[in-house]
Amino acid sequence: MKLLASLLTAALLAVPAFDALAQGHAAAEKPAAAAENHAGDGKAAGEGKAAQPAKPDLAQGEQKFTAVCVACHGAGGNSGVPANPKLAQQHPEYIIKQLQEFKAGKRKNPIMQGFAAQLSDDDMRNIGYYVASNKAKEGFAKDKALASMGEKIYRGGIADRQIAACAGCHSPNGAGIPAQYPRLSGQHADYTVAQLTQFREGVRNNSLQMTQIAAKLNDREIRAVADYIAGLR
Repeated sequence: MKLLASLLTAALLAVPAFDALAQGHAAAEKPAAAAENHAGDGKAAGEGKAAQPAKPDLAQGEQKFTAVCVACHGAGGNSGVPANPKLAQQHPEYIIKQLQEFKAGKRKNPIMQGFAAQLSDDDMRNIGYYVASNKAKEGFAKDKALASMGEKIYRGGIADRQIAACAGCHSPNGAGIPAQYPRLSGQHADYTVAQLTQFREGVRNNSLQMTQIAAKLNDREIRAVADYIAGLR
């Protein structure tokens, strides 16, 4: 009996010791498991980061521009053809946006859509920043009376017909606002007339704001604004 009692006492004393040992192992395992979880979280977070776009390569931009664009838009983006826009010194974000929309068919122009279809996103970015790096050649107004009328509309709008002043978005000197509104200063009048007319008639519909403004302008007002813009510096 004494022997049996001694064995039972030893067994009971061993239980707390076993529990303590087990708890010690569990406590030791928790930090390790937590560390593994944190490591997994860090890996997932790293994998979830979006890739940053490559910096524009101006040399590649010049090369692609010369191969694809120069025939219509001139050396460095200074078009000598009144029907084709000057691109030099234009905000690169605007160039990129237009090329993307030509490629997607959002801005309609069969010729430009064909050229834009050849360009990758990197090509568009490189071209946009390349032409932006070149100084635009100054233009000039041709009709003094017409340009004077255009100046009033550009700077003050037409209040009684709720036509906003162009300067509000494109700035008083036509420099525009980067990433928002294009530079207009010195742009060919023929090109500006064509774009405003296309906005008015719904042919060009990739800017609701411009569609609404152009819808209120008559032919003479469009020509006047375009002639004034051509001489802006």
